[in-house]
Amino acid sequence: MEKTYIENKAFHKIDFKRNPPLIQEYENCSFRNCDFSNGSIADCHFTDCEFLDCNISLANLTNTIFRDVNFRGCKMLGLHFDHCNNFGLSFTFDDCILNHSTFFKKKIKRTTFTNTQLLEVDFSECDLSSSIFDRCDLTGAVFYNTIIEKADFRTSNNFSIDPEINRIKKAKFSVYGLSGLLVKHDLMIENS
Repeated sequence: MEKTYIENKAFHKIDFKRNPPLIQEYENCSFRNCDFSNGSIADCHFTDCEFLDCNISLANLTNTIFRDVNFRGCKMLGLHFDHCNNFGLSFTFDDCILNHSTFFKKKIKRTTFTNTQLLEVDFSECDLSSSIFDRCDLTGAVFYNTIIEKADFRTSNNFSIDPEINRIKKAKFSVYGLSGLLVKHDLMIENS
């Protein structure tokens, strides 16, 4: 099927779950208050696009390309970023809810997560080198064989990262977050 190329277009309050986009390539487009939930954006390409206050929860991301995409204020529950196309995969998340999503085995170095809920997100076998987690809640997030070298967790909380099964060299943590590196030892750590 041939791709439709769409450039420099703004989409506002479009219900894409009722009228899913065909295989399309979007460049420098913005999506504001759009609903993709429970729909499909499989095989679509998004380059230099932004999603503002959209609901993308449970959308099919099979072979979707996200290249330099910004998500702001989006509800993104249960997404399988592990199904996305790896070519040029890069995005940022600001004020989003990404709970129960998975980035299994994705190479997403230098990704910025700002003021984002990441409850029970799976980062297993992911490369998050030099990524920034700024004011994020990581309750129940899974880090297993994850590369978080030079990643910054200083302002985030509720993470549990085992240094013995993850690569954490030169990662940044605040003194208040150190307990998240010691959870498996069942220590009682108090601020006196």
